[in-house]
Amino acid sequence: MSPSKAEQREATVVALVAEARRQFAGSGYAGVSLAGIVDALGLTKGALYHHFAGKAALFRAVVEQVQAQVADRVVAAAEVETGSWDQLSAGCEAFLRASADPEVQRILLIDGPAVLGWDEWRALDDASSGRHLREALVSVIDDGVIAPQPVGPLTHLLSGAMNEAALWLARSDDPRDLDDTVAALIALLDALRIDVK
Repeated sequence: MSPSKAEQREATVVALVAEARRQFAGSGYAGVSLAGIVDALGLTKGALYHHFAGKAALFRAVVEQVQAQVADRVVAAAEVETGSWDQLSAGCEAFLRASADPEVQRILLIDGPAVLGWDEWRALDDASSGRHLREALVSVIDDGVIAPQPVGPLTHLLSGAMNEAALWLARSDDPRDLDDTVAALIALLDALRIDVK
């Protein structure tokens, strides 16, 4: 049985996003051409334009995919834990470790804000990783692990710190820096805890 037109369209989109992701990760947004993407797949530019308005739209789809995969890793790490504090800590650590991947750094943290613009990139980040972080912080506040406080500012402060740490790790040549950064993050989080004696 031959694939339906809808299945063919979906397969084309999947192939375009996968090849674009490979090229954007390897060469950066500026180093990639639409011709190079379609040539690698044996497609025409018309086939690409049937699904995406242009290079920026294709890149946006790649960013959304990478963000979703990072968020999935964060959620999976958090769900292994039982208490809200351990879930928050595990999720934050998983984010840092996922962000240490050079492909994630290039697409999500370096080119993402530059290509999409800060506002659009922040909206995408807030809808994925930011949402999970906010939910985890609400849980630890509700459980009395940290003092009641506005969750929005705390979410942005922690998210900004982790994104900046990931960018710093992207420039690091020392493999120990990732573990040191995770340890520093856990110490930072621990400072938020209410001291129960």
